[in-house]
Amino acid sequence: MKEIGFTGPLFILAFDHRASFSRDLLAVAGEPTAEEVPQIQQLKGIIFSGFKQAVAKDIPKAAAAILIDEQYGSAIIAEAKSQGINFVLSVEKSGQAEFTLEYGGDFAEHINKFNPPFVKALVRYNPAGDAELNKRQLDKLKKFSGWCSNQSYKFLIELLVPATAEQLAKVKGDKSRFDLELRPGLTVGAVKNILAGGVKADIWKIEGMDETENYRALARVIKAAGQAKVNMVVLGRGENTKHMAGWLKAAQGVDGVIGFAIGRTIFWEPLKSYLRGELSAPDASSTIADNYIHFYKFFIA
Repeated sequence: MKEIGFTGPLFILAFDHRASFSRDLLAVAGEPTAEEVPQIQQLKGIIFSGFKQAVAKDIPKAAAAILIDEQYGSAIIAEAKSQGINFVLSVEKSGQAEFTLEYGGDFAEHINKFNPPFVKALVRYNPAGDAELNKRQLDKLKKFSGWCSNQSYKFLIELLVPATAEQLAKVKGDKSRFDLELRPGLTVGAVKNILAGGVKADIWKIEGMDETENYRALARVIKAAGQAKVNMVVLGRGENTKHMAGWLKAAQGVDGVIGFAIGRTIFWEPLKSYLRGELSAPDASSTIADNYIHFYKFFIA
């Protein structure tokens, strides 16, 4: 059984998006057709090229990683493995309100064929939300984390805390107020519940917060009960550059925050510009590299 935790640093360029990628970038309704899949793969290749440029320029290879999916990223995974690039394989079914493994009972076969250093599962969990839904998710996460504990794979939990209708009502429907006033405490509660449910993660991928003390409070929970080497990275959630910088600034220097996992904030606009014909593929990759480097340098400053 592997030792729990990962001490980093770790700076992840996340582009495991599937449903949102095809729907929001390419306006594809439903499952992409055989003609549309190569375009999605090509766009992900542009992102990967930007990642490699950033590593060649400024970001230490040992601290850099990509977060990628099997559905559109198998060729990228193969190249990453051949070049000794860290990669995180997403395992959840995309776009689901309830955590579900992408390949159901065949998940082990799909993971083992790639032998990834890290695997990632996204869960939407609000401790004040649907109790039955939360219980089902904890049961499934516990089984999966137990499987990971018996393997060589480091396990990342990507935790999103969606507001309930009652919580939104408390902040008059203002999602920014929810993020600032309610979500930090709910995130702590969610992590406590997930840990109490027997789930063991090596790294927590957490929505950003505006106050340093909120990260410290969360780190105390994450590192409790013999989990001194368990840490967190700050996810991007598609926020604009200014908002993302605020989240990272608040996290700087906090024991327990080892980096970030940012995706759309880095690659979305360059890809949109490419699709509009305003940037060539190489220029889009270079812009993605610059954006990735920007957040890396900002965090370590």
